[in-house]
Amino acid sequence: MRYINTRIPHFLKHGKVGSYLTVVLSGQIPYSAFEAFKGALLLPLCAALGISEGQFGILMGWIGIATFLYVPGGWINNRFPIKHILVTWCGWRLVTYLILFLVPDLPFNAMIAIAISWAVWDAIGWPAVVNGVSFITMDEGTNGRGLAMGLLETIRRGTEMLMNLVIVVLISWRPESTRGIMLGFSLFYALLLIPMILALLKFAPVNQVAQEKNTSHGMAALHGLVKVLSRPRVWLAGLAAMCVYWAYVNLIYASAPYLSIVYNASSGVSGAFGIFNTGLIGVFAGLISGLVADYVFKSSTVMMGVSLAVTAVGASLVYILPVNTSGMWVAMVLLMIMALGVFMGKAVILAPIAELKLSPGINGSAMAVGSFLAYAPVFWANPWAGKLVETAKQAGDPGVAYGQIFLITIAVALVGAVCAGVLAIINARLSKSHT
Repeated sequence: MRYINTRIPHFLKHGKVGSYLTVVLSGQIPYSAFEAFKGALLLPLCAALGISEGQFGILMGWIGIATFLYVPGGWINNRFPIKHILVTWCGWRLVTYLILFLVPDLPFNAMIAIAISWAVWDAIGWPAVVNGVSFITMDEGTNGRGLAMGLLETIRRGTEMLMNLVIVVLISWRPESTRGIMLGFSLFYALLLIPMILALLKFAPVNQVAQEKNTSHGMAALHGLVKVLSRPRVWLAGLAAMCVYWAYVNLIYASAPYLSIVYNASSGVSGAFGIFNTGLIGVFAGLISGLVADYVFKSSTVMMGVSLAVTAVGASLVYILPVNTSGMWVAMVLLMIMALGVFMGKAVILAPIAELKLSPGINGSAMAVGSFLAYAPVFWANPWAGKLVETAKQAGDPGVAYGQIFLITIAVALVGAVCAGVLAIINARLSKSHT
């Protein structure tokens, strides 16, 4: 038993596991009453709020401006402790959720204002989540940073799937009560932020903020942000993460829509495959990725490079596969290989930054800069892939038109693999020089 206990990563041991799980769930619960519904529950949510699907898209667009705010959010993460940021973030989400779901006939402009405020706080709160995971796992000699980041993705995806599944089952059972069920559970999930805040007050870590002699905390935080921006290794890690997320966006369009448009699969078959390929695989891939990163490659950076290489191989095989009726099942297998690569990379998307061993005072800004680079593709990848899918629907040979998505994915994955590979080599040389 003592041997087994020594093999368990420190963050999963008594005294730390509560802190870890609290930080991880603070990265999901704030999203559970709105953004988490954008898939299967989009239409019921719109009905509950009295808005159209187009208006929902407008709100999501405003929330998306968080990407532009990650860098200034890095200054906030240098200036204030993780616990304070996460408690305030969750508190603001709770207040705005209550306004959104309880105020009757809330004007759409007020919803836009709420969405903008969410974007501001997401740019501060999400880096605090990944910084919290990094801080909890920074013990010297501890093996488990890759696993910690992988479990972050697994727990978040699993929680989202289970919470949404409850609503889907109830709506299927009582379709005539769809609006009431949706509104009731949206409010209930919003109220979960109350125990979330209490747990953060008790378990969330308090990290060191940026400090310099004869300098204010604000200026020290700014200097820390400049230091981060001037480090090439941060940019290499961020560019590799960007390629992972870009490939993830393409995977969304290359799952259910691909089978439906290219192979004329039924809605039931394509929908079920889409849920499996972009949902369930992600749950298990996070755990697998973390374990392989820590106990096989001994590096999340190497894990990211390998996952991007697997993604490129999967996309290449789908691209060269002849399009015919009998080939659909082969295409599904190859798309699953592509999805496995994408989600294994996404599970450790910011872990390479944690491996840079930056000081706790500036690690938050490094996570913020990494988040800015990682999630930037949301602005061009979605419109580009959507346009290509529309072109494929109108083309006489949809397989050829759709192939452009796979070609882009191959190129992006290879570039990301090179960035991760170069970073891994630099890290190894620096580590050797310090020993």
